[in-house]
Amino acid sequence: MTRQNYRIGELARLTGVKSANIRYFEQEGLLPEPSRLAGGHRVYDRSLVERLTFIRRCRDFGFTHAQIRELTRLAGDDRRSCTEARDLAQAHLVEVRRKMTELQELQRSLEGYVDACNQICLGGPASNCSIFEDLGGERQKSTPIAGCCGTQAKP
Repeated sequence: MTRQNYRIGELARLTGVKSANIRYFEQEGLLPEPSRLAGGHRVYDRSLVERLTFIRRCRDFGFTHAQIRELTRLAGDDRRSCTEARDLAQAHLVEVRRKMTELQELQRSLEGYVDACNQICLGGPASNCSIFEDLGGERQKSTPIAGCCGTQAKP
């Protein structure tokens, strides 16, 4: 027989969500206010296990709190169309793709900084490293740093 009520620590263990996050989700309106025992301890209904697991999964996928709030509303409303959930997920997918493009650009830049350091100045004092000038935007990509890190720039 499955229990019907859980304290916050039990709910946290069942769902993989920290107790502090459960309280935060309550404050944000993602979870309803729980019942309380005479001593003030929160008591959660079994139905919240599924809802909290759903919220955790949404967070794993990077949905915002506003998006999660809307998804939980959609999940409980038979009068609304699943296209609303699809559209929300599609908009999030567009944002994820935009972020991936930014991360790929970041990766290329960092690879360039590391390569430049290896080619221009590897081995000398850190204070003269090309990476600092690259990050500071002071060096043109094609401008070698003569004598950086105690070595001569390679042709």
